[in-house]
Amino acid sequence: MEAGAEAEPLLPPRSWRARRGFWRAGASPAAEDGTGDNDLYLNQAVVFIEDAIQYRSINHRVDSKSLWLYRWYYSRTCQWILSLTITIILALAFIENPSSLTVTSDVRYRLPAWNPPCGLTESIEFLCFLVFTVDVSVKSYLIGWAEFWKNKWLMAYILTLIISLADWIVSLSFFCTESVRIRRILRPFFLLQNSSMMKKTLKSINSTLPEMGSVVLLLAVHLSLFAMFAMLLFARTKDGQQDKEWVGYFRNLPDSLTSLLVLLTTANNPDVMIPAYSKNRAYSIFFILFTVLGNLFLMNLLTAIIYNQFRGYLLKSVQSSLFRRRLGIRAAFEVLSSLRETPTNAQQLHVGIGALLQVLQKVEMDSRCKQAIMRSLKTCSCDQLSAAQFQKLFEELDKDAIKQHPPSPEYQSQFMQKMQFAFGHPYFGYLGNVVALANIVSICVVLVLDADKQPSKRDDFFLGAINCFFILYYLLEMLLKILAMGLKRYLSYPSNRFDGLLTVILLVLEAATFAVYGFPHPGWRPKFMGLLSLWDMVRLVNMFIVFRFLRIIPNMKFMALVVTTLLDLVKNLRAFAGILVVVFYAFAISGIMLFKGAVVPFGNISAINTTYGNGTLQCGTYEQLEYWPNNFDDFAAAVVTLWDVMVVNNWQVFLEAFSRYSSPWAKIYFVAWWLISSVIWVNLFVALLLENFIHKWDRRCHREPLSDIEYQRTVDLMFRDVLEEPTEEELMEKLHQHPHLQLFHCSITKQCKLVWDYLKHHKCLHYAAFPSGQI
Repeated sequence: MEAGAEAEPLLPPRSWRARRGFWRAGASPAAEDGTGDNDLYLNQAVVFIEDAIQYRSINHRVDSKSLWLYRWYYSRTCQWILSLTITIILALAFIENPSSLTVTSDVRYRLPAWNPPCGLTESIEFLCFLVFTVDVSVKSYLIGWAEFWKNKWLMAYILTLIISLADWIVSLSFFCTESVRIRRILRPFFLLQNSSMMKKTLKSINSTLPEMGSVVLLLAVHLSLFAMFAMLLFARTKDGQQDKEWVGYFRNLPDSLTSLLVLLTTANNPDVMIPAYSKNRAYSIFFILFTVLGNLFLMNLLTAIIYNQFRGYLLKSVQSSLFRRRLGIRAAFEVLSSLRETPTNAQQLHVGIGALLQVLQKVEMDSRCKQAIMRSLKTCSCDQLSAAQFQKLFEELDKDAIKQHPPSPEYQSQFMQKMQFAFGHPYFGYLGNVVALANIVSICVVLVLDADKQPSKRDDFFLGAINCFFILYYLLEMLLKILAMGLKRYLSYPSNRFDGLLTVILLVLEAATFAVYGFPHPGWRPKFMGLLSLWDMVRLVNMFIVFRFLRIIPNMKFMALVVTTLLDLVKNLRAFAGILVVVFYAFAISGIMLFKGAVVPFGNISAINTTYGNGTLQCGTYEQLEYWPNNFDDFAAAVVTLWDVMVVNNWQVFLEAFSRYSSPWAKIYFVAWWLISSVIWVNLFVALLLENFIHKWDRRCHREPLSDIEYQRTVDLMFRDVLEEPTEEELMEKLHQHPHLQLFHCSITKQCKLVWDYLKHHKCLHYAAFPSGQI
């Protein structure tokens, strides 16, 4: 497995090896004149820099063939194929039995769904397994056998594939009639293992679990004590009319725990309190005390602990990513310093600018960063770069992404300059916002006045006239802004692109309306056709004008802070959203296995009290609320049902209904989902929101607002101000531990000093014959 490292290791500088006899046995002439080594070093540097850009580990094979395979594996095409394969295998849940291909999920009205024939989805699944097999094989080969046994994710990857293939074979053996398919639950693992950020997030969550467990245990104690106290306080009496609290909520210990757990989420407040409160107002003290201690103190304490612990572990993960970037850049420096151009008598290792330019031509990186690095190299007065200079050069990767808008055109005419000043001024944009507000108000007034009128009695002359006026103003505004700013600068602003697109759409629809219905006139009533007539579409598109007000947000400091925080969250939530998809998928498949077909309709129930079996369905039950579409009969319905439970509004309805339709143990499933989704994931989201907001709040005074520059940040840069740069010793120690590199020249000075000290004290050698400068 280490053949790659032994065949083509990272060797000392060529001249040093030539003097000391370090040439490889059987080396080709190309290798002896340095050409083969130089090509290898350049390719290694390219890969190491790309690893640094993507925060990847450099612990992989570095021989020529492995480098080619490595770059091929991480190419856009291969990664796109892998991502597409993951998407396809996850999407199979929507079409395989039980299929979600129906108009409605309501068990009363749902028609029989089309289910694919046996072998169709299984064939697609098998092709996905082949792609995953190639994926894990390439990964395992590239890191080497020794590193493979240390990588738990790869071992779990292989185990998941083996179990999935075995279950796939079982499905074909039973002609796809088996009800339980284990491999469906394992599918989210393919998504999880393919994202390094998701792995870090999951590791952070796992590290936070002990601290969360203590608060959850405290919540359980709080819940249990109040449940037992409630059973004593609301015990059954001889008067059945006074036992409504006992009958409805505290009949036994499971019901008491369930009622108070739901009250902890405030979903059944004040319903759970009303029967007792109707008897005596003093009973409200019990429920208020329980809510204050549980919801306001313990639940918020859990949020604080999750934020504090998760932030710490996430900070460590980001620190690890920074170390990987610095290590990749340093590894590239080390291999480039072994090139033929390196001076042999240099006391300090250097890299030639020419060699670095060759590497940058091959590296796949953001064009902005590449151009910035190349500009720095061209303006550099020296021909060689030290390790510190080399590392500093690539700090461009850590900087905020900056988008600078093109300059405005320069007019020679004074009249045009005045026009440019007037229509390029921010006040002209404010005028557009005022006009848009007037447009919205006029549309709303007309809609309110015509809300109760029949279409045949409605006069659309007024609305048609004002629409024509506003659309002409939007067109004029767009043309004047293009005149003042120039087309390129105008299109560089997202708000202008939105306004321009909206104006063109409105203009086309207005022209089509006039062509079909003629110009507005008193008594003008365009004929209604289909779901929305052309005229209705014009009025609908007008409502999008309200988004024009978003342009004023950058001019309002604190509102801009909030909005940019939200926008950054949208950009950086891929890992968190991925974790949520994994959990949703696993719970949805588990719910199908547990509750598929459990909900059976028995007709449309509209009465408040309806007898069913041996019980009475009260107002607010699953049947009375007509929650029939919320079930686990197919994957899409299961996902929606889990979402409704995660929101925790009326989630006690699902607890009670599925306990009746399946088993009382069904409550464990829903409580587990509530803990994972509503408690853990939502609090993690709050932690990320707080961290992002606090970070921007602290930075708001350190950055001057620049109208022509837009800054964009990533989650890796959120903690940039508090991260610690790795030391030289840490980087070199890690490089020496590389399983496929043999770094000689990094420690030449130390090795020579040790040899010199040894020769000085050798009894049988006259050390004076060996000048220290030649060792």
